Amino acid sequence: MREFAEFDPAEQRYIKRSLDIGMSRTDAFKLWGTTASENAAIRQQYVAYQDLKALRGLIPQEGTIGEVERLIGKLVRMSAFDLQQGQLKSFSAFRFLYERLLGPMARPYLPAAFCAAAALPTIKPQSRKILLQSLSEAAATAPAWSDAIPSFYPEFIEEAEAA
Repeated sequence: MREFAEFDPAEQRYIKRSLDIGMSRTDAFKLWGTTASENAAIRQQYVAYQDLKALRGLIPQEGTIGEVERLIGKLVRMSAFDLQQGQLKSFSAFRFLYERLLGPMARPYLPAAFCAAAALPTIKPQSRKILLQSLSEAAATAPAWSDAIPSFYPEFIEEAEAA
Protein backbone atom coordinates (compact mmCIF):
# COMPACT_ATOMS: atom_id res chain seq x y z
CA MET A 1 0.00 0.00 0.00
CA ARG A 2 2.85 2.34 0.86
CA GLU A 3 4.48 1.82 -2.53
CA PHE A 4 1.22 2.59 -4.33
CA ALA A 5 0.79 5.79 -2.28
CA GLU A 6 4.17 7.01 -3.56
CA PHE A 7 3.02 6.96 -7.20
CA ASP A 8 1.65 10.20 -8.59
CA PRO A 9 -2.15 10.49 -9.00
CA ALA A 10 -2.02 9.84 -12.77
CA GLU A 11 -0.05 6.63 -12.21
CA GLN A 12 -2.45 5.52 -9.46
CA ARG A 13 -5.45 6.17 -11.69
CA TYR A 14 -3.92 4.32 -14.63
CA ILE A 15 -2.98 1.33 -12.47
CA LYS A 16 -6.50 1.07 -11.02
CA ARG A 17 -8.08 1.37 -14.46
CA SER A 18 -5.65 -1.18 -15.88
CA LEU A 19 -6.43 -3.66 -13.12
CA ASP A 20 -10.15 -3.18 -13.75
CA ILE A 21 -9.62 -3.95 -17.44
CA GLY A 22 -7.03 -6.69 -17.07
CA MET A 23 -8.79 -8.54 -14.28
CA SER A 24 -12.34 -7.91 -15.56
CA ARG A 25 -13.29 -6.40 -12.20
CA THR A 26 -15.83 -3.93 -13.56
CA ASP A 27 -17.06 -2.21 -16.71
CA ALA A 28 -14.20 0.23 -17.30
CA PHE A 29 -16.27 2.33 -19.72
CA LYS A 30 -18.84 3.11 -17.02
CA LEU A 31 -16.30 3.69 -14.29
CA TRP A 32 -13.43 5.42 -16.08
CA GLY A 33 -14.83 6.66 -19.40
CA THR A 34 -15.47 10.33 -18.69
CA THR A 35 -14.69 11.60 -22.21
CA ALA A 36 -14.77 10.29 -25.76
CA SER A 37 -10.96 10.20 -25.89
CA GLU A 38 -10.82 8.24 -22.63
CA ASN A 39 -13.39 5.76 -23.98
CA ALA A 40 -11.18 5.30 -27.05
CA ALA A 41 -8.15 4.71 -24.81
CA ILE A 42 -10.09 2.15 -22.77
CA ARG A 43 -11.15 0.36 -25.95
CA GLN A 44 -7.50 0.23 -27.09
CA GLN A 45 -6.47 -1.11 -23.69
CA TYR A 46 -9.06 -3.89 -23.83
CA VAL A 47 -7.56 -4.92 -27.18
CA ALA A 48 -3.98 -4.65 -25.89
CA TYR A 49 -4.86 -6.79 -22.85
CA GLN A 50 -6.62 -9.56 -24.78
CA ASP A 51 -3.52 -11.79 -24.44
CA LEU A 52 -3.38 -11.57 -20.64
CA LYS A 53 -4.87 -14.99 -20.04
CA ALA A 54 -2.48 -16.56 -22.57
CA LEU A 55 0.48 -14.70 -21.03
CA ARG A 56 -0.30 -16.10 -17.60
CA GLY A 57 -0.09 -19.59 -19.09
CA LEU A 58 3.22 -18.87 -20.85
CA ILE A 59 5.20 -17.99 -17.73
CA PRO A 60 7.83 -20.73 -17.39
CA GLN A 61 7.84 -22.75 -14.20
CA GLU A 62 11.01 -22.99 -12.11
CA GLY A 63 14.08 -23.93 -14.09
CA THR A 64 12.43 -24.30 -17.50
CA ILE A 65 12.99 -22.10 -20.51
CA GLY A 66 9.74 -23.28 -22.08
CA GLU A 67 7.84 -20.56 -23.85
CA VAL A 68 10.17 -17.64 -23.05
CA GLU A 69 10.24 -16.42 -26.65
CA ARG A 70 6.45 -16.28 -26.91
CA LEU A 71 6.15 -14.86 -23.39
CA ILE A 72 8.65 -12.05 -23.92
CA GLY A 73 7.26 -11.12 -27.34
CA LYS A 74 3.69 -10.77 -26.07
CA LEU A 75 4.82 -9.18 -22.81
CA VAL A 76 6.94 -6.56 -24.59
CA ARG A 77 4.05 -5.74 -26.93
CA MET A 78 1.64 -5.23 -24.03
CA SER A 79 4.27 -3.36 -21.99
CA ALA A 80 4.97 -1.04 -24.91
CA PHE A 81 1.27 -0.22 -25.10
CA ASP A 82 1.18 0.72 -21.43
CA LEU A 83 4.38 2.76 -21.57
CA GLN A 84 3.19 4.60 -24.69
CA GLN A 85 0.20 5.88 -22.75
CA GLY A 86 2.61 8.04 -20.74
CA GLN A 87 0.99 7.32 -17.39
CA LEU A 88 3.53 4.84 -15.99
CA LYS A 89 6.64 6.87 -15.29
CA SER A 90 8.89 4.32 -13.61
CA PHE A 91 9.81 0.67 -13.38
CA SER A 92 8.27 0.58 -9.91
CA ALA A 93 4.83 1.57 -11.23
CA PHE A 94 5.19 -0.85 -14.15
CA ARG A 95 6.24 -3.71 -11.86
CA PHE A 96 3.44 -2.93 -9.41
CA LEU A 97 0.85 -3.21 -12.19
CA TYR A 98 2.28 -6.23 -13.98
CA GLU A 99 2.90 -8.40 -10.95
CA ARG A 100 -0.81 -7.99 -10.22
CA LEU A 101 -1.91 -8.58 -13.81
CA LEU A 102 0.30 -11.64 -14.31
CA GLY A 103 1.08 -12.95 -10.83
CA PRO A 104 4.30 -13.34 -8.87
CA MET A 105 5.89 -15.88 -11.23
CA ALA A 106 6.21 -13.12 -13.86
CA ARG A 107 8.49 -10.97 -11.65
CA PRO A 108 11.83 -12.26 -13.03
CA TYR A 109 10.74 -11.38 -16.59
CA LEU A 110 9.51 -7.85 -15.87
CA PRO A 111 12.87 -6.02 -16.01
CA ALA A 112 13.62 -7.50 -19.45
CA ALA A 113 10.16 -6.68 -20.79
CA PHE A 114 10.30 -3.18 -19.33
CA CYS A 115 13.74 -2.45 -20.82
CA ALA A 116 12.76 -3.80 -24.22
CA ALA A 117 9.50 -1.84 -24.31
CA ALA A 118 11.01 1.37 -22.91
CA ALA A 119 13.82 1.26 -25.48
CA LEU A 120 11.48 1.02 -28.46
CA PRO A 121 11.43 4.00 -30.84
CA THR A 122 7.67 4.34 -30.30
CA ILE A 123 8.43 5.75 -26.84
CA LYS A 124 9.31 9.45 -26.90
CA PRO A 125 13.07 9.95 -26.42
CA GLN A 126 12.71 12.00 -23.22
CA SER A 127 10.29 9.45 -21.75
CA ARG A 128 12.57 6.64 -22.87
CA LYS A 129 15.46 8.14 -20.91
CA ILE A 130 13.40 8.64 -17.74
CA LEU A 131 11.90 5.16 -17.92
CA LEU A 132 15.21 3.39 -18.48
CA GLN A 133 16.90 5.37 -15.70
CA SER A 134 14.13 4.34 -13.29
CA LEU A 135 15.22 0.69 -13.41
CA SER A 136 17.69 0.29 -10.57
CA GLU A 137 20.73 -1.93 -10.85
CA ALA A 138 19.34 -4.00 -7.97
CA ALA A 139 16.09 -4.67 -9.85
CA ALA A 140 17.89 -5.40 -13.10
CA THR A 141 20.32 -7.87 -11.52
CA ALA A 142 18.22 -9.39 -8.74
CA PRO A 143 19.48 -12.91 -7.95
CA ALA A 144 16.01 -14.03 -6.84
CA TRP A 145 12.45 -12.78 -6.79
CA SER A 146 9.74 -13.27 -4.21
CA ASP A 147 6.97 -15.66 -5.17
CA ALA A 148 4.56 -14.06 -2.69
CA ILE A 149 1.20 -13.20 -4.18
CA PRO A 150 0.47 -9.45 -4.00
CA SER A 151 -2.03 -8.72 -1.26
CA PHE A 152 -3.02 -5.15 -2.17
CA TYR A 153 -5.05 -4.52 -5.33
CA PRO A 154 -6.09 -0.85 -5.49
CA GLU A 155 -9.62 -0.07 -6.62
CA PHE A 156 -11.67 2.94 -7.66
CA ILE A 157 -13.20 4.82 -4.74
CA GLU A 158 -16.02 7.30 -5.23
CA GLU A 159 -15.19 10.84 -4.07
CA ALA A 160 -18.17 10.76 -1.66
CA GLU A 161 -16.97 7.45 -0.17
CA ALA A 162 -13.45 8.77 0.31
CA ALA A 163 -14.62 11.83 2.28
